[in-house]
Amino acid sequence: MLRKLLLVGAALALTTGVASAKDLNAIGITLGSLGNPFFVALAKGAEAKAKEINPDVKVNTASADYDLNKQFTQIDNFIAAGVDMILLNAADPRAIVPAVKRAQAAGIVVVAVDVAAAGVDATVQTNNTQAGQVACDYLAEKIGNKGDVIIQNGPQVSAVIDRVKGCKEALAKHPDIKILSDDQDAKGSREGGLNVMQGHLTRFPQIAGVFTINDPQAIGSDLAAKQLGRNEFVITSVDGAPDIESALKREGLIVASASQDPYAMAQQAVQVGYDIMNGKTPEDPMILMPSALITRDNVGDYKGWASK
Repeated sequence: MLRKLLLVGAALALTTGVASAKDLNAIGITLGSLGNPFFVALAKGAEAKAKEINPDVKVNTASADYDLNKQFTQIDNFIAAGVDMILLNAADPRAIVPAVKRAQAAGIVVVAVDVAAAGVDATVQTNNTQAGQVACDYLAEKIGNKGDVIIQNGPQVSAVIDRVKGCKEALAKHPDIKILSDDQDAKGSREGGLNVMQGHLTRFPQIAGVFTINDPQAIGSDLAAKQLGRNEFVITSVDGAPDIESALKREGLIVASASQDPYAMAQQAVQVGYDIMNGKTPEDPMILMPSALITRDNVGDYKGWASK
């Protein structure tokens, strides 16, 4: 009799476990800017993983354009739509907290992706400090560990702040390297990189190296140099984007980029969020993906973003 009771209890426990498993029926994604190929790949990765979990899942992707008020509205819309999970690329890591709390109060799991955000259930991002370090270690090497350098900054999200921090740590090892500028925001875009670099080239007659916080800014900076007939410096950046692969395969000022994989990053974020929905919290809610340096020497072996 006791054995029968134990078997019945076990069967009930299994039934209860299956019944309590939550389905992923809808997901909301709010990203920095869908004008950036990085975020397009991130959105595709998230959608692919969500549909692997549930082929009928509804995926709503929105471009916040680094506008906090716009992102607040998008998150409120996701809450009203009854999504199960939000992937958040926060425009402001601290000011976004009230929206995160509103979502969580509605029973929605919130996972930060690419940049950290306070109060979220988990974060999946590149190890951005390491990415900045390896990109600027290589920059220092290419300029013989001496000369005047520009750090071309970007939107003040955690990923950008960490990349600049890592770059400065790398350059600080070389007393003969001087940073001419590190506070100009090139908006994370090709156009921003072009405009900011034009200003730098007008202001500074001699530059040894430039670090840009992402590949679109690097492409824009390279274009600015071509327009103004300057070729005395080298450029390194972060992303490992398809455009930078092409740039590294031809002659130009761009010599390296520290890689990310937005497609794989988003897939991991969705899986982590789905696990949390079903009671499986990660041991460490901050999940860092390592970065590898892509240069002219090894670009032929680079497999690129997983979305390809």
